[in-house]
Amino acid sequence: MKPVRIVIFAKAPQPGLAKTRLIPALGAQSAADLARHMLMHTLDRALAAKIGTVELCVTPAPADPVWKTLTMPDTVHWSDQGDGDLGERMARAAQRVIDGGEAIVLIGTDCPELDVDHLRQVADELQRADVSLFPTFDGGYALLGLNQFHPSLFTDIAWSTDTVAFDTLCRVGRLDWTAKSHAMVHDIDEPGDLKWVPNAWLETTSTKQ
Repeated sequence: MKPVRIVIFAKAPQPGLAKTRLIPALGAQSAADLARHMLMHTLDRALAAKIGTVELCVTPAPADPVWKTLTMPDTVHWSDQGDGDLGERMARAAQRVIDGGEAIVLIGTDCPELDVDHLRQVADELQRADVSLFPTFDGGYALLGLNQFHPSLFTDIAWSTDTVAFDTLCRVGRLDWTAKSHAMVHDIDEPGDLKWVPNAWLETTSTKQ
């Protein structure tokens, strides 16, 4: 079987850096608290899936002291997202992993609905298909699994718009690659998305002042 690597794209859960679009509803500190909770939940699910190496691809770089404030398992690998827009940063990670002989499962930390079963399903699909994708209700995607690399999947995409998943799948089609697209899931970007966050998570955040 081809090895699979989960690469989690994450920002440091700092006030004013993480989940800034939630600040009007939660305040900067609570938005950062929620970001921390979602990061640790995503990491826990990725490790529990046991489908391969788990890597945190982060900003700021792994050497930044902010990452020392989080307790991370020793088994987690680290990498730096580097410069550029989201597409450039994901493209670098995808090409590096695929050139190294692994399939890649790219995820963020914004989708509490992604669970162990989803990750295992995608890992299994990537043994036969070129692409596996979980679209989100806002038009993006929460997960992109790839067996092959092509820059067109990451170039000139209007990130953070409602056309991201559609445009990505259109480009997959033009490459004549096989793809598995799944039912839409909810990610947590805007105040209206907070209804999809478990109540217990919000109760652990500080209240907006």
